[in-house]
Amino acid sequence: MGIIKERFKGKADEVAADIKDVLKDHGTKKIGEVQLAQIYQGMRGMTGLVTETSLLDAQEGIRFRGYSIPELQERLPKADGGSEPLPEGLFYLMLVGELPTDEDVQHVTSVWQRRSHVPNHVFATIEALPVSAHPMTQFVVGVMALQTESQFAKRYAAGMNKKDYWDAVFDDAMDLIARLPRIAAYIYRRKYKNGEHIQPNGLLDWAGNFAHMLGYGDNGFKELMRLYMTIHADHEGGNVSAHTTHLVGSALSDPYLSYAAGMNGLAGPLHGLANQEVIKWIFEMREELKTELPSKEQITEYVQKTLNSGKVVPGYGHAVLRKTDPRFTAQMEFGKKHMPNDPLVQTVWNIYDAVPPVLQSLGKIKNPWPNVDAHSGALLVHYGMVEYEFYTVLFAVSRALGVLASLSWDRALGFPLERPKSVTHDAVKKWLKGEDEIWGE
Repeated sequence: MGIIKERFKGKADEVAADIKDVLKDHGTKKIGEVQLAQIYQGMRGMTGLVTETSLLDAQEGIRFRGYSIPELQERLPKADGGSEPLPEGLFYLMLVGELPTDEDVQHVTSVWQRRSHVPNHVFATIEALPVSAHPMTQFVVGVMALQTESQFAKRYAAGMNKKDYWDAVFDDAMDLIARLPRIAAYIYRRKYKNGEHIQPNGLLDWAGNFAHMLGYGDNGFKELMRLYMTIHADHEGGNVSAHTTHLVGSALSDPYLSYAAGMNGLAGPLHGLANQEVIKWIFEMREELKTELPSKEQITEYVQKTLNSGKVVPGYGHAVLRKTDPRFTAQMEFGKKHMPNDPLVQTVWNIYDAVPPVLQSLGKIKNPWPNVDAHSGALLVHYGMVEYEFYTVLFAVSRALGVLASLSWDRALGFPLERPKSVTHDAVKKWLKGEDEIWGE
């Protein structure tokens, strides 16, 4: 360890120990309406954002404009012969606040089809990266290369009236959503299929065409993509990807820059990368136990081993939810309908039975139930998409629907630059002693 690194670590250890003591003695003390512990521990439970598109309830789960996932599965328009909701319909709902008609959804599909052209320089930029680069790295680089097409950036540079910000952001949002499946599929085919690319099919819906460009013609996979893109689209405004997109957009960075920033957050293992970690953990468990279908008893022992080694069980727990994630339930129902005898899917269900009692026995876990990431990988593997490093890119394409609808609302409502006040640990200690005040800007 270098001298500076060693000194830094020593100071950090001292402050960490001091913070622990401060929170033990004063964690519930309030600064205004906020508890001191909330300021230190990720702002959990602090209401500080307005997001129109969805709301997350700890007991009920996500509601998009007031509609639950089962209600959306029933009421949103579907592809011909399909049974899962079209993501175009959810985007319309989040943007307009009303359930769309079949004609509304067809209109969104046709608009995205017309706007889906990706300039060649975007592909050239991706090709400049090593094939070994993580798919999310390639994806964000592709989005940044596409930023040259931003209408907001061009119009702002030309002297746009602030009343028109929403208009340019809306156009950028529509363009970006239309183009993302092409970029994502290009990366998938480049990395895993020897660069054998598949051209878009302009007769298919947005998610169906994405499945086609990935190389999966099975109608079941198209249905899975429609469901996947719908349920991963939004999760109110406080999660990392949504909040980051909103935060960067508040500086009037264009939607390409804002979305790219949000997706860098999605790539973290405590956020969107978790879907990759789940399937990796299951694969490792099956390999160690030398069976495709571990028993619940074997799973329980492996879970305890994972926890004893200081690791977490990926796909379980959530910062807000306190019951099984309804997005998990939607995927479980999809599995029961399309692949009830798949050993990997059955393993996910056995894990669902085994993990919560183990976590509950620890007495420290507020939410021992599965979240959305606990199931999605098994469904993808069933159809042949075993490349789990790519799963977060699928999440990113879906999440564009929610964060870009929200960004359009941010500019339409004229929301200002986001700039919360921060204080030092020393300032907090002086405040606790009554020697100083902590005030906002």
